[in-house]
This record gives sequence, C-alpha cells and structure tokens, in this order.
Amino acid sequence: MKSGLVRRLAAMGAGAAMLATMATGLLASPAAAASGSAQAKKPAVSAGTPKASPSNHKGECPVRVTFSASIKVKAVKSKTTVAYRWLHGDGSKSKVKTFVVGKGVKSVTVKETSTFKSDVKGWQALQVLSPRPVTSKKGYFKVSCGEDGGKHVIRPVIGAQAWVDEGKCEAALIGRITASSPRWVHYRWVVNGHVVERDAVKVHDSRKVVHVIRPDRSLRGWAVLEIVDPVRTASNKVGFKIWCKDWSPKVSASVSEPDTYVGSCPVTRTFSGTISLSHGRDHVKYRWIRNGVAGSWETVYVKGSTTVTDSWQATETGKASRALEIYNGPTTGTVWGKVFCKAPVTAEVSLNVEQDNSTCGGVVGKPSAKVTGTITVSGATKLVYRYALAGEAPTTVIKHVGHGGGTFSVGELFVKPKGAFTLTVLDPGSASKTVTWDYSCPAPAPKEEEKKAENA
Repeated sequence: MKSGLVRRLAAMGAGAAMLATMATGLLASPAAAASGSAQAKKPAVSAGTPKASPSNHKGECPVRVTFSASIKVKAVKSKTTVAYRWLHGDGSKSKVKTFVVGKGVKSVTVKETSTFKSDVKGWQALQVLSPRPVTSKKGYFKVSCGEDGGKHVIRPVIGAQAWVDEGKCEAALIGRITASSPRWVHYRWVVNGHVVERDAVKVHDSRKVVHVIRPDRSLRGWAVLEIVDPVRTASNKVGFKIWCKDWSPKVSASVSEPDTYVGSCPVTRTFSGTISLSHGRDHVKYRWIRNGVAGSWETVYVKGSTTVTDSWQATETGKASRALEIYNGPTTGTVWGKVFCKAPVTAEVSLNVEQDNSTCGGVVGKPSAKVTGTITVSGATKLVYRYALAGEAPTTVIKHVGHGGGTFSVGELFVKPKGAFTLTVLDPGSASKTVTWDYSCPAPAPKEEEKKAENA
C-alpha cells in the first residue's frame, strides 16, 4: 500500500435479468423522451409505382429497359439522407443507393436500367429504407424478342469431330443452330449427362458453335447440343473417344467460410480458397461462384498451393455463399458465411468526489477526498478499464460481462487535500471522466475558556 493512500475497490456484477432491469430503470426517462421527440420529427416518405420504358417491347434483343419512380420526402431537417434500392421480380435486389434532400417537401426521380437478351415478363418495385421504410407498388413490364412476336422455329444440328494428340489431347464438338428469323438463342453443351458450357448467340439463319473438350485423362462418351430458349429442343447424340497421355499437373481447390459474425454492421467478411497443384508450377484459371452466380475468370500463378480470397460486404443480417470453379476442372462445394447485425455494446462512466473531514483532527490533520463512480455496460463484452491518481501509475482491471450488461462500482479514499482522479474505459468503446479537488479543513471551534472571556 502506497504511503498516504488508503484505497478501496468494489466491483459488483449482478445477474443478467437484474442488471438489465437496473439499466432500464436508469435510462428509461431520457430514452423515452428522446424516442418520443425523434418520432414526432420523423419525415413523411412515399414511393411512386415504377414505370418501365419501354413497358411492352416487341422486336430485336438485347433491349435496354429503364425503370423510373419518384420518391417524395417531407423533410423536417436541413439535411436528410434517403436510402433506397430496387426489388426485382426474380427475388434479387439492387445495391443500396442514397441521396440527400433539404428541408421541406422534395420529390426526386430515381432510375435503373436493365438489359434483356430474351423473352421476359416481370415487375420491379422501389423500396425506401430510410429515413422511413416504404415499398412502392409493383410496376410490370414485358419483353418479346424477334420480329414475329417470339414465334420462331429453332433447330439445332450438331456434328462432332474428335482427335487424339499425345501431350495435348482434346476433342472439338461442332454444332450448328438454325433459326427462322434473326434472334438471340440460348444453348448449352451436355457431355456424358453433365452441362459443360452455357452461352447465348445471335442467330441469322444459321450459326456454328464449338465446344472444345480438354480432359485431364483419356475419355470417351457422348455429347448433345441443347437449345433452352426461346424453345427447348436438342440435337442428336454424338459419340467421341479421346486417348491422351497427360503430363500436366492436376489442380484441386477448396474453400473455407469466415466465422459467424455477431456485432455492428456494415462489416466485411472474407472467404478463403486454396488452389493446389499435384506437382510443378503453372498458371491456373479460376472464378468465384457468389450466391450461385458465376463471376469473371481470374488467373493466379501456383507453385504447390496458393490462397485466393473474396470479400462480402454485409450491411444487414443475412448469409452469403461461395464456391470456387477451376477452368476445365473441378468445382468445390459451397460454403456459407453468416452475419447477425446487432447494436454495438457501449459503456458509460460517471464519477464524483466529495470532501471527507474525518481526517482533519488527530495526527493526520488534513482533509481527504472520497471518490465514487460507476461503469454501466449495455451488453455482453469484455470490460477493460483503468483508474489512476494524478502522478501515480494507473491500475488496469478486466471483467467479463454477461448478456444484459451490468453496472460496476469504483470507490477510492485519498488522504490528500488536493489532487485529480481519472477513470477510463478502454473497451468497449472509449469513455473517460476526471474529477479534481482542492480542500482545506474547517477552522477549529473556540475553546471553552475563550468563550467565557468573550462573554465577560
């Protein structure tokens, strides 16, 4: 114990329910008042039904369709941020966009343009996220590709050629698609029952399409060219046989998901993938499959194994999936990352000092300072705080707080007529309070003999 200092520290953590009740009791009145004030000043928001232009397209594709809708805001502040996004009929959503309006009634028209390569019938809606959540009615549209309203005859004809080249084995599948009039045709190649390629081409009378098989070992089987849009049909089966001697390294891949996240948002989560070669070194072509949608091809140089990453920016509670596809190679299994957005845990500090004259008499002969304070934590966390008397080394305390948070007390008695005391929370957040004092003992009462002399 340091000279001239009597120190007492008490820390109390109650049960989760009691602590939550205590915190609620302490903060109910100001929080309720703030909530009532905020609700009274919330701006009025409305969203108009989206309009498509063109709303009913018949003719050549691809075609660009522009959707527009108005957002009307009655703002009560000089600066109000409006956040919105588009909802699509296939269940997808656009990125969140924002704009700022001034005080008063403001009307802003927002737009989104999409390109369609084939027939589609759907809708879009506008969703306002802030300052008040509002979703518009659905605006419908229709796209019919082709000059004759989509009534085309699509006939695939396929021929296949295969050859063997030791050290560079491959087989080319050659097909031809015919159409009654110019239009976009979506097709896919199926090899041994597995879809190996999907694409779309503009067909004027007829169009040749080619798929090259580059297996990592000898292969035999059959192939079919399938038309999937605007009609569904298929060619005859074509058999092939490839023999090759392959010296190239084998490629393997794996993906690991980030740990489940619980905390404040937005937050960035990272998926990690590992690409490995059985031997040697080479450039490997790969792509990420994000939530079932394949991304663009990328290339990485691999010697043994290497790590690739892909980020997910989460703005709300939800989950995202990732998989890795190797060009002309395997595709990993799908992994999921999960995010649970919660308000950040906060800590509030209060600190007071008062004079204690109990040490004015006797051998001490000087006043003391009694310092009391509390730290109130809003939720489960690791609490780290530090306290110190000016001119002395600080003391650091670590406590684990359960669900519901808690309140912790700090008390110190300093036999010092003048000084300063600081209490600082290091985690969660950052909060600090300091109290100072400059005390003196009260004047002593007159002795009995002195009183009698004054009265005589």
